[in-house]
Formats: sequence, structure tokens, C-alpha cells
Amino acid sequence: MYNSKIKGLGYYVPDNVVTNDDLSKLMDTNDAWIQERTGIQERRHVVKGEDTTTSMGVKAARIAIERAGIDKDEIDFIVFATLSPDYYFPGPGVLVQRDLGLPTVGAIDVRNQCSGFVYGLSVADQFVKTGMYKNVLVIGSELHSHGLDMTTRGRGVSVIFGDGAGAAVVSREEDNSKGILSTHLHSEGQHAEELSLLAPGMGSRWVTDIIEENDPNDESYYPYMNGQFVFKNAVVRFSEVIMEGLEKNGLKKEDIDLLVPHQANLRISQFIQKKFGLSDDQVFNNIMKYGNTTAASIPIALTEAWEQGKIKEGDLVVLAAFGSGFTWGSAIIRW
Repeated sequence: MYNSKIKGLGYYVPDNVVTNDDLSKLMDTNDAWIQERTGIQERRHVVKGEDTTTSMGVKAARIAIERAGIDKDEIDFIVFATLSPDYYFPGPGVLVQRDLGLPTVGAIDVRNQCSGFVYGLSVADQFVKTGMYKNVLVIGSELHSHGLDMTTRGRGVSVIFGDGAGAAVVSREEDNSKGILSTHLHSEGQHAEELSLLAPGMGSRWVTDIIEENDPNDESYYPYMNGQFVFKNAVVRFSEVIMEGLEKNGLKKEDIDLLVPHQANLRISQFIQKKFGLSDDQVFNNIMKYGNTTAASIPIALTEAWEQGKIKEGDLVVLAAFGSGFTWGSAIIRW
């Protein structure tokens, strides 16, 4: 058995910055209201026609591959995590294979929303550890802005989310004391509808139903979130899955050099930071600049942390996420 390690990281966000004040011109909200509840000051939105979920993922991937020091043709497999694919089908994984001009390698899509990158990293980790693949490209990319209700009706969700992509090259590591030490994945589907987008879907309302009814008040194709319920579950599951990963590897919370949580809400990150007794330097947050980019949030944050020199060789880095599904997970990494 080999270990796997993150060999290269990259991210991409659109140039278009949307501030809280910008949103206040579209809906009944304001900067103070948004910052108090989420910690978000601004986010990036794709200008229509300039980017897609796939194209953002490709841009992030090119950077990650270059930093990994490998040729793109050395990528053996692609894992693409998103809730906002370009098409209902096929998924963006195969579009990345095409757009990067890779050989006919396999590609899969992970639909685990906010925990999608951690799930994708776990898939890559298993493939590399078993020796099946040597270099797996893992992408988290989201284009939320085109599917949000940008009115007062939808403000509880629409002010939170932003667009962007992050990518990692996960490669073989001979030293079993380094790399991804373990990953831990969970789900609790009984709460699936508490954070969801129900239509179009074969099991509820498909495109033909929406067109036939032509109901301007139909909200089924906009995201729904029971915010307080999600928050209460998130803080519990974050704590549990972080401790699960530490205990699996005989580690303690004092051993954490850097925690990179999914950027769902700054208040969640602050709650976890306080509970674990971590300093500001031990937790990386960038939700203030980008909002919640769902599957892209961890790879964007992880890349920025690495670029800023906050991750050094030998550091213990912990990734943790919670989101729609409900799904959650963690990854324990010795850099």
C-alpha cells in the first residue's frame, strides 16, 4: 500500500466582485445584516458567457498540474465535485478530460455538495493507495450565481453563495508517514430536504411540469435552506468528524497546525475554533472574500493558505466539511 499526497494546488475565481452593498440594490438587505449572520463581505459572480463550472475547474486544474511538476498527460483519473454542473448530463468530469486534452482517462462526478471536495479527495486517496492510479486530479467547482433567487424572497440563501473553483493533484507517496493519513465520511439522509434544490428532478418536478404550470411563484428550482437547523447540525458534526480523524491517527487537537474548514459560515468556523482552543493562525478562513463556494470552498482556501506560507512540510492539516445531504467528512493530512 502506498500513501497519497497533495502534490499540487490551484484555484480560480471570477473577476466580478459583488459586495454586500451591491446586493442591497437588488433585495432588502444590507452589509451589516449579512456580515453579522455570515461574516461575508463580498463574493465573486460569473458574468454570463465568460465562464462555466467546467471552465473554472479547468483553469484551477491547469495551475494545480503545473505546481505538481507533472505533465497533464500523467493524470490517470479525474474526480469532479459540484452541485452546479454545466449540463444535467453528462457531468463536468468528462468535459475536463476533453478541455484539458487528456488521454481517455476515467472521470467521475461527486454530488455531495459542501462536503464534495472531501469526498472527492477520499476517492482519489483510495485509488492512489491501492496502486490503481498514480496521479488523480480532484476538482471542486461551483457556479451558484445563475441559479439564485436574487430578490428579497431569496435573500436568506442568495447572499451566502459565490462562484469559483479549486483543484488538487493527488499523487503517490512512498513515505507512509506523509500525505493523506485518513479520511472519514458520513451521511444522514433523513434531513436531506432541509438543504436542497428539488427541481428539476425526476422524483419531484421535472422540466415538463415546470413549463406546463408556468407558475411565477414556484420556488422548487431555487435552493432552500433551513438555516438554523443546518447551523445546529453543522457545529456538532464538524466537531465529531474532526475528533474522529485525530483519534484514528493517535493525535490530539493540540497537534493541529492548520484547520481548513468548509467555508459555510464564519460563525460556524469561529464556534469550532473556540471549541478546539485554536488560535487565529491555526484556522484558515476566506469566506469574507468569496462567500460559500460549496465544493470549491476547501480547495480554494487550502490553496490560498499554501500560497501564503501557512502550510509547511511536516504540518498536520485538517480538512472538514458539512453540508446538504446531510453529508460531512474530514481528511487528516501530514504535509
